[in-house]
Amino acid sequence: MVTRAPADTKPTTLGFSLNSFFIWLGGLSPIVQIPLVLVVFGAVVGLLLLLIEYAPRSGKGYFWLRLIACFAVPILAFMLLRPYQNAVIYVLGIAVILGAILFYADYRSRQGAGYLFQLILFAAPAAILLLIGLVYPAITTFFQSFFDKTGDNFVGFENYIWTFTNPEGFWSVINTLIWVLLAPTIATAIGLAYAVFIDRAAGEKYLKVLIFMPFAISFVGAGIIWKFVYDFRQGDQLGILNAIVTAFGGQPISWLSASPLINTLLLVVVFIWSQTGLAMVILSAAIKAVPPEQNEAAELDGASAWERFINVTVPGIRSSLIVVLTTIAIGALKIYDIVAVMTGGRNDSTVLAFEMVNQQQRFQSYGHSAALAVVLFLFVLPLIIFNVRQIRKQREVR
Repeated sequence: MVTRAPADTKPTTLGFSLNSFFIWLGGLSPIVQIPLVLVVFGAVVGLLLLLIEYAPRSGKGYFWLRLIACFAVPILAFMLLRPYQNAVIYVLGIAVILGAILFYADYRSRQGAGYLFQLILFAAPAAILLLIGLVYPAITTFFQSFFDKTGDNFVGFENYIWTFTNPEGFWSVINTLIWVLLAPTIATAIGLAYAVFIDRAAGEKYLKVLIFMPFAISFVGAGIIWKFVYDFRQGDQLGILNAIVTAFGGQPISWLSASPLINTLLLVVVFIWSQTGLAMVILSAAIKAVPPEQNEAAELDGASAWERFINVTVPGIRSSLIVVLTTIAIGALKIYDIVAVMTGGRNDSTVLAFEMVNQQQRFQSYGHSAALAVVLFLFVLPLIIFNVRQIRKQREVR
């Protein structure tokens, strides 16, 4: 009602709207745009801070300040969003009702008048950004997954059936599962091994810098580097892998075209290479935080180095292991750059994140893209729930 109108209506504003501001801003020189945006942002933040500072104070003047702000802010916000002519009355009515509810709830607050007003002003910017940038797109994507590529015709679960039966959708699901199962496990295991052995080696700082460097490289850069490693051609070999194969008398292999699953596993190697440094740094810090008295007590009891590692060190760094595993797993679920740079999703190497963008941009199939996004969210959801439970357990222990 507020955001969509029939074709014969025109938007109504206060003579100025966010849309008109951005259109006007786009016509200016880029040199002017940046300071102007900073000035406007500073003015909005300054106004919020001014209201937060003065509105909660006691006194008749501050009472009227809160009253005016409670009604003026919602009305201005709605009018700046350009409501249509046949919706202006409804918009103003909603704004007035919201303002009245806010003022009454704030006036009757147990903590005193101005407390709730101040709290809402603090939380409103972040809440609005979350609603606009996260909650609203998520809800829209979910509903769009039940419509066809145009978004006009309801098709039920047809897009989800396509996801698990069509080759592109099926392999994107299978490959994503491979990524999320192998990459975190192997990267964490190698990172843990590095953390244990490098802490005892000479030149620890320099070794850690060398191992951490791949993590500082973007996935696009890592993909380009490893594309040369897997390079395939007849004649002189540029790729290290095929150079080794031909050196032993074999024939060069098109590694990134080898399917099924071989090319996917080779792409996973690139991701593991880039994430091992992160695992090493976090786990190294966690190992150093384990009380040395525990290891000394275990050694006095006759435990071997391996037994001390399994029974003392690993339980002591359990929370860090969980953080590393879940962080890398979430990164593996949303991987896009490596696949896009190295294979472009060809030869059954696609993953959910890449195929979601591919369906939307290349084929303009918004229904398929939305269904893939929902499936990806369902894969991420268990990791989020697991993390929340672990955080709660840690708080209970503390």
